[in-house]
Amino acid sequence: MKLLYLLVDLGAISVPLLASFHPKIRLYKHWKALWPAILISSVPFIVWDSYFTRIGVWGFTPEYITDVGLFGLPIEELLFFICIPYACMFTYYCFRLWKGHLHLKAEQIVTWIFIGLCLILGLAGAGRYYTSSAMSWLAIFLIYLKWQAKPKWLGLFYYSHQFLLIPFVIVNGILTGTGPEKPVVWYNNAENLGVRFLTIPIEDVFYGMLLLLLNAFLFEVFLQKSEVRQSASENLPVRK
Repeated sequence: MKLLYLLVDLGAISVPLLASFHPKIRLYKHWKALWPAILISSVPFIVWDSYFTRIGVWGFTPEYITDVGLFGLPIEELLFFICIPYACMFTYYCFRLWKGHLHLKAEQIVTWIFIGLCLILGLAGAGRYYTSSAMSWLAIFLIYLKWQAKPKWLGLFYYSHQFLLIPFVIVNGILTGTGPEKPVVWYNNAENLGVRFLTIPIEDVFYGMLLLLLNAFLFEVFLQKSEVRQSASENLPVRK
């Protein structure tokens, strides 16, 4: 089915996009912060993706993709970095409305656990491109967040991320071969640990977390700048 990957992309974003106009959510009012966050975040991942596709770390089954592509990637893969982050940031934003900048007592512990897992798995997969790169970049970003950025929203991210693991398993499961006769996206097991949950490489969990962390980081930065500008404009004296 040539449209399978495209349908996965569109299916992921369709409901969150429509629900963005719900009067109790109104995420569309923050599109000036969200869309730049998504598009900027996609750039390093597309470069990473394009290079790994070129050297055979992973690839795509022609039966499930259209013939349209860019940067050596099918258009569906490019849309993945827009549709999936939008759907996930929609969920994150809903929890943000409900919980505010939730502070978890276990936030520091969770951060240390992920940094530790990245180091352990990264060492176990040393020399394997996917394993070493995914673990290294996530560990570096988490270290940056913990000691430099120190965001107030990290606990909220961890809280929302546990719920996002359910659609993650569904989407990544379909793409990696849970359901279809062949995987939409195939992986060269010489470049990963070969450990899978169903058909999903364990590295995908860390890769996906890094993608969403970067989106959340930029979304919060742009939201804060927008709120500062709005506050400043509201305090301007009225011109006579």
